Amino acid sequence: MNHANPAPAEEAEATRVEGEPRWPAVLAILAAAALDFLLPEPFTFGPNWLLPALVSLLIIPTVAAYRAQRLQLNRLFGHLALGVLTASMVWSLSELIWRLPSHRDTPQELLRAAATLWMANILVFASWYWRLDAGGPNERDQRAAHTQGAFLFPQMMISGKQARAWRPGFVDYLFLAFNTSTAFSPTDVPVLSRWAKLMMMVQALISLATVALIAARAVNIL
Repeated sequence: MNHANPAPAEEAEATRVEGEPRWPAVLAILAAAALDFLLPEPFTFGPNWLLPALVSLLIIPTVAAYRAQRLQLNRLFGHLALGVLTASMVWSLSELIWRLPSHRDTPQELLRAAATLWMANILVFASWYWRLDAGGPNERDQRAAHTQGAFLFPQMMISGKQARAWRPGFVDYLFLAFNTSTAFSPTDVPVLSRWAKLMMMVQALISLATVALIAARAVNIL
C-alpha cells in the first residue's frame, strides 16, 4: 500500500499566510463614532446620532468590499470613514477650545468632553496607523513577515523563525496610539517614516490640548 508523504502538504500549510482579522479595527471605528453620544450637544457637529450613522453607512461597503476582494474599494471606503471621524474630532476639539474662555459650559461638561475626545483620539489614530503602515492590512496580508514599515516594533528586531513570521495586529497600533496620547511621544516603538512622525505629532498635540489645557482648566473651576 502506498502512503502519500504528508511533508509537502504540512509545509505548505505552515507557510500559508492567514489574513489579518479586521473585526478589531471595525469595532474601534464604531466605538470612536459612538463616543459622539457622550459628547455634550454644543460640541457635536449636528445631532449626536449623525456621526455614528454616517460612519456605520461607510463601514458596510468597506466590509462588503473586503469580502468581495475589491481591495481598492475597501481601502477607499476605509479612508473615507476615518476621514469623517477625524474631521468630526478636530471640529469638536476646535469648538471646545473656542468656547472655553466664554465660561458657557459647566466644568462637568468640559471634563466629559475632554475625556471623550481623548479616547476618540486614541481610537482614530490607532485606526490610521493600522490602515497606513506598510501599505495597510491588505498589503501586509501578502507578506509572510513584517520586516519593514513606518514603525519599528520590538518583535521586528528579534531573530529566529517565530520572530520572522510575526506581523502586527490592530492591538499593536492601539498600544502605540495609547502611549502617544499618554506620554506625548513613542515609547517602545521607534518611528521611521516621516508621515508617521507628522501624524504622531498631531495626535500628541490633540492629546495635550484635551488633557493639559481643557481638563486642567475645568478642574481649576471646580
